[in-house]
Amino acid sequence: MKKRLRGHEAIKDNINAAVSISNTLKSSLGPRGMDKILVSGDGEVVVTNDGATIMEKMELDHQCAKLLCQLSKSQDDEIGDGTTGVVVIAGSLLEKCLFLLDKGLHPLSIAKGYEKAASSCMKTIEASADEVDISDRSQLIDAAVTTLGSKVVNE
Repeated sequence: MKKRLRGHEAIKDNINAAVSISNTLKSSLGPRGMDKILVSGDGEVVVTNDGATIMEKMELDHQCAKLLCQLSKSQDDEIGDGTTGVVVIAGSLLEKCLFLLDKGLHPLSIAKGYEKAASSCMKTIEASADEVDISDRSQLIDAAVTTLGSKVVNE
């Protein structure tokens, strides 16, 4: 029999579910990311370190964990990359929420703080962004060199 959680107990349970999913994916992130061996109920075995595949194959019961799975799928559908990163970042932000909740901050205050931080980040990004004319090949090469370093080779 499941016990219905309320208030801070329910919030912490939701956060812990999301953090668990995030921690599962975290070890598969980056160049030294470890592969996961996934075994389905019918015995199908998949070995991967791809976050989208891991999230797709997980059988989740917790609603908050399912929400992170949907976040990962949306990232994959819209951008095609970064599925692991968005889940790990979301899990890290939620993990910090636990600390703030334990300090006595109200959940709405925490949410407003995150909204202000996101707004500040967007202003900084927009202020530092440069317009690039995609028909100007030299600008595109300069942007690629800036992004990738000196590894870009001209034709």
